[in-house]
Order: sequence, then structure tokens, then C-alpha cells
Amino acid sequence: MAQAHFTETEHGSSEPGPSDSGARGLFGGRWRGDRGIWRRGIVLACVAVLLTLTMLFHAQIPNDIGNLGSLTETFLPWLGIVLIPVLLVLALLRRSATALVVLLLPVIVWFNVFGGLLTDKSATGGDLVVATHNVNAENPDPVGTAKKVAASGADVVALEELAAGKVSTYTSALAATYPYHSVQGTVGLWSKYPMTSTAPVDIRLGWVRAMRSTIATPKGKVAVYVAHLPSVRVKLDAGFTASQRDESADALGAAIRREPLHDVVLLGDLNGTMNDRSLNAVTAQMRSTQGAAGNGFGFSWPAGFPMARIDQIMVKGADPVSSWTLPRTGSDHLPIAARIRL
Repeated sequence: MAQAHFTETEHGSSEPGPSDSGARGLFGGRWRGDRGIWRRGIVLACVAVLLTLTMLFHAQIPNDIGNLGSLTETFLPWLGIVLIPVLLVLALLRRSATALVVLLLPVIVWFNVFGGLLTDKSATGGDLVVATHNVNAENPDPVGTAKKVAASGADVVALEELAAGKVSTYTSALAATYPYHSVQGTVGLWSKYPMTSTAPVDIRLGWVRAMRSTIATPKGKVAVYVAHLPSVRVKLDAGFTASQRDESADALGAAIRREPLHDVVLLGDLNGTMNDRSLNAVTAQMRSTQGAAGNGFGFSWPAGFPMARIDQIMVKGADPVSSWTLPRTGSDHLPIAARIRL
């Protein structure tokens, strides 16, 4: 005679019998004793494997079709930030042990690639504080923006996307703090220390969006570059339109490679992240202050909900000490700052 699944207590209530003693999982589902937990969620497991491969081999994603590789690398951290929690929830809802186990792969890879950015690597000291900000040509509050950047305590400030009609406004707002300055095209540099050998840098655009200056700090001369690389767009018919930016990055990298001074600082809006292979001409020879001395990802764009670090402070020869984002201004970018040791 078959054994009953429930037995009566002395109060007449039913209790689980031996065949119902498996542990109940989340959402009330039984996990132990459920033979389907290894058969369900195969599709979710395959998606987790694909995510893992994408993060591991993103450099092999071709750029021939719509610069797909660069587009993936621009938002690479978000593949894990968004997709891993989604896959976790779906795996729990499906009560799939297979999906949960395989999901460990992208988790491990993501933390291996980006885990170092989650720790605070900032230190004290340093010889020079620098800041950079794409102020946005349509900024409704240039005076307030200039004052917020100056309040960072930076010794050197770079501004990009300066509208011709607002240059004098920024200059007046910064004059009390920075006695030396130069504006070349749509980029400008303000300094507490003397500036010499200031000139535009040709980044193959036909108009000026980059410059270089030698700044005489108390610790010695520093070559400071300011650049605003061309914007990129995502279009359904053309993909990630970044060809002009890529050519400008190559030209900027060549100029920095020829730089004779030992300490070099690059400030600006590169319209690309450190993961984007198309910026290799620059990133291969310089260090990101955020990656080396920051706390977190330091996303700078868009200001309302930052999703990418496309504004950069990079150094060559000098050592990053700390790096941080500044409070929001009237721009669609966040200003960023760093302290470096010469």
C-alpha cells in the first residue's frame, strides 16, 4: 500500500511527509528533489556563455560593420551591470540550477576586468591639480559653470566646446583665479602658472579643437594638451559613426608621441572610453588617472545619468595620485579633476 504524503498531527493538521521534505526555494518553488532544475534554463545558460565570451573577447569583435567593436567597448561595463542581474532574476524565476551555475562565468569575468575600478585607489599628496570640462556650447550658465570648476582648487583648467560668443564670459569668470590663459579654436586652457609655447594641435579636422602649452609649475615644466575629438553617433543605417574621431585620435597620439618634455598631461573630451580600441594611439602611451587613482568608474556623460567615461585626464611620465568627478554644471557633461605627482 502506498505511503501517504501527509500524516495527521494530534491537532488534526497536516504536516509534510518524507516525500515532501525537500527544501523550498525562492518564490515558494521546491529545489531539492526537483529533477527539472538541471533541464530548465538552457537558453539562459547559453546567453550567459555568450555574455562571458563578449566580455573576454571584445577586442575580436570586428569594426568593419558599423564599428560594432568600438560600440561594444564604449559600454562594456554595462553588459555586466545590466545583464547579469537580469539573468539572475530569470534563472531564479525559472528555478534553473544550470543557469545559476553558468552565470558564475560572466560574474567572474566582469569582476576580473572591472573589479579594480570599484576600489578606492586615491592617495594624498601630489604636485598639480588639473581639471577638464566640456562646457557645452548651449550652456545656459557659463559664469556658474566656470565658478564651479574653479572651486575644485585646480591649478590648471581645460574647457572644451567653447562657443565663440561665450569665450569672454568664461575668461572674465576665471580671471581672478587664473592669470594665464589661451583659447585656441573651441578649446581653452587656464593656469595659475606661466604658459609658454602655446599653439594649436592639428588633429585633421580643418578647424581647431586641440592645443598644447608648456606650463612652468614649481616642480618643473609640464606639457599640457587639450583636445575635443569629434563626436560619435549611433545610427540605424550606419552603425557607430566614429571614423572621423578615430582619425583625430591617431593624429593626437602622433603629436603626443613626438612630445620632448618628460611630464605630459592630456585633458579633454575624447568621445571614447579607455576600452575603445580606436583610441589606442593615445591610450597605449598614456595612463588614465581614473583607472590608476580613482574611486569607481567615474562616468562623466550624460550628466543626468552618467553611463560612460568619455572625458579623460591622462598622464605620461607623471604619476596619478587621485581622480574624481565634480558636481554637475549647466553642461551635459560632468567636470572631472585629478591630482598628479610630477
